[in-house]
Amino acid sequence: MINKIKSNIYQLYFKQFGSTVYLIQLKQENKQKNILIDTSSKENKEELIKDLKQLKINPKNIDILILTHEHWDHNSNIQLFSKASLYKKDNINKLPIKDFQIFKVPGHTKDSIAILYNEVLFSGDTLFHNGIGRTDFPESMPNKMQQSLETLKTLNYKILCPGHI
Repeated sequence: MINKIKSNIYQLYFKQFGSTVYLIQLKQENKQKNILIDTSSKENKEELIKDLKQLKINPKNIDILILTHEHWDHNSNIQLFSKASLYKKDNINKLPIKDFQIFKVPGHTKDSIAILYNEVLFSGDTLFHNGIGRTDFPESMPNKMQQSLETLKTLNYKILCPGHI
């Protein structure tokens, strides 16, 4: 299912368990860049392809793929986007999109990031509309979650786009 967040931002969410996926379409140097945040779980592969097709996007036309963290419900469809440049915590500082502000927000996982773009906060599994992400996984850092939430509280955003709805 598709929810239009802004004129160039779409939220894709699915019937099966998995993360939400966000499509951002940017004009850079007179060329459109298609950016995807997360890829959801393998159970949502066909629905993800169908939603992108409805938006007239071929998976091969995704230019940039950003992972908010390394959990399976966020990264299981990476292989669909074979032409996309992949950005995660370890190389996110090389992301060639100046309008994106990246924040490292450990807690849910040690590699969690959040992205602020045009007053929209993509929070992954750190912050939800009605709570925060779990911190009881082996890769969680519960002692860092409060500091990460404090960082997100200081940001100027109007729309929250979490990893799950």
